[in-house]
Amino acid sequence: MGLGTRLWCHVENFCKYMPIVLNTVLVFSITAEVSYLVIVEAPLEADQKKTEWSTIWKAMHLFAQYFMLGNITWNAWLFVNTNPSIRGVFFGEEAMGQGWRYCYACETHTPPRCSHCFDCNVCVLRRDHHCVFFGQCVGFQNFRFFFCCLLFMWAGLLYAVVMNAEVFIVILKEGVTLHSIMLLMVPWIMLVSGQVTAQAFAFAFIADTCVVGFLLVAGFLFFHVALMLRGQTTREWHSSRRPYSLGTVHNIRECLGTRWYLCWLCPLISSPPPGDGIHFLVTGSLEPVRP
Repeated sequence: MGLGTRLWCHVENFCKYMPIVLNTVLVFSITAEVSYLVIVEAPLEADQKKTEWSTIWKAMHLFAQYFMLGNITWNAWLFVNTNPSIRGVFFGEEAMGQGWRYCYACETHTPPRCSHCFDCNVCVLRRDHHCVFFGQCVGFQNFRFFFCCLLFMWAGLLYAVVMNAEVFIVILKEGVTLHSIMLLMVPWIMLVSGQVTAQAFAFAFIADTCVVGFLLVAGFLFFHVALMLRGQTTREWHSSRRPYSLGTVHNIRECLGTRWYLCWLCPLISSPPPGDGIHFLVTGSLEPVRP
């Protein structure tokens, strides 16, 4: 193998894990910034800062923050380490009915809602989409972990936005200046031009990241909530037909498992998805409706 080929392989592997690294750095940076706000810059009134209520207030906020962080990291770890593909799955010799297809890449027949992922190079049971942030497909076995991770990321970013907003309100009470506005709007320019310190830049940059990240994650989360309630995957959302929809509660149960009402609290709560990812109850025709 030549030098150029080896370098390209190293670059390819580096780029493969880059989204995971960036996502991890952002999550822990936001956590550190919010912890600093709670412990040092807690927006309490002056007469409350040294009272017992101040200590309780900070403890409650830190517990909520690290509870969300623990759920994000734990669900992400379980998501990455749960294999959603057809590897090791025995389909049996039973008749292959409506919805089965032949995958020429995997050289096997695949059940309904299963499709090939060219990034993972394998077919995935009830495939939803390929998550670039974790380099893993979202499918039948790991949808619960993906959804809970997304849910707590949204909640954590909302919490961070609220905490930063409280600090902004305190700053605004002291007066609004062009310098403070520019710091929040274009922190990079302010840093390069030497108008702010590195600490102020980091604070403003993370605060802006919280707002942008919250909006993006909120859109992605509510999109998947809508799909879950409709009994569809991302690959099926464009269709007006919903042949796998069993009703709101049953649709949630199909995605989040038998203990869907508790599983979001902690990844340790067992909530296996009903069924085997191969056979699905059908409430309508799988074939496209001809005009």
